[in-house]
Amino acid sequence: MAAHAMVARVRERNFYLLMALTLAAITFIGFARTWFLRGLFPEMQPFVPSEAVFTLHGALATLWFVWLIAQVLLIRRGDYALHRTMGYVGVLLAILLVTVGLYAASVAAARPGGFIGISAPPDQFFAIPFFDLVMFGLFFGSAVVARKNPQAHKRLVLFATINIIDAAVARIPLAVITENVPVSFYFGSWILIAAVIAWDLVTLRRVHPVTLVAGVLTLAVQFGRFAIMDTPAWLGFANGFIGILLGGA
Repeated sequence: MAAHAMVARVRERNFYLLMALTLAAITFIGFARTWFLRGLFPEMQPFVPSEAVFTLHGALATLWFVWLIAQVLLIRRGDYALHRTMGYVGVLLAILLVTVGLYAASVAAARPGGFIGISAPPDQFFAIPFFDLVMFGLFFGSAVVARKNPQAHKRLVLFATINIIDAAVARIPLAVITENVPVSFYFGSWILIAAVIAWDLVTLRRVHPVTLVAGVLTLAVQFGRFAIMDTPAWLGFANGFIGILLGGA
């Protein structure tokens, strides 16, 4: 029985490490040409934001994935004390990521050309990054509250990160993505959610309640934003929100 439990723990830790590495890989591939390896792709320079806040945003997002992988590795080696201490770093990173991300999105929406490479009106498209970051904050905040429930905690951190990879997915130069915008933004998250569901079914013989609620909520918000993004209510909110954030800029 003890040996079986140990094997199960190893498999679980391998699964979460694989998920963390997959999320990081998607982000690296998506932003390779405009962030990580941009020196190798001079033709992509027109698609690189010039505002300094995007450099900060990119650095914070990079640190988030480094932190995520480090946290999984700490659990793998049984260093729970350092994992808990690093959790405070994660809280700070999450707060900065949401704050700077919303400000950066507001800067992009307010610039004369709007979001780079996006033909949709900027106040409409603002719904995409806004809800990504809101969902990230909601799930990670819930993960902090549920930190004494490991099964809930790790799934919530995973879903928080899944909700911020659509920008990377959208930048992957594959025809299946570029020809199906904007729905293709979410292809990556759907595959990852399916992987979590499959993991639950294999290991628990059921879908974990967190997976079910977080998965349904993620999908509902993904599609819901398209339904509201051109409504007067959303446009009024978006323009007001952007104006507040940039009012002192």
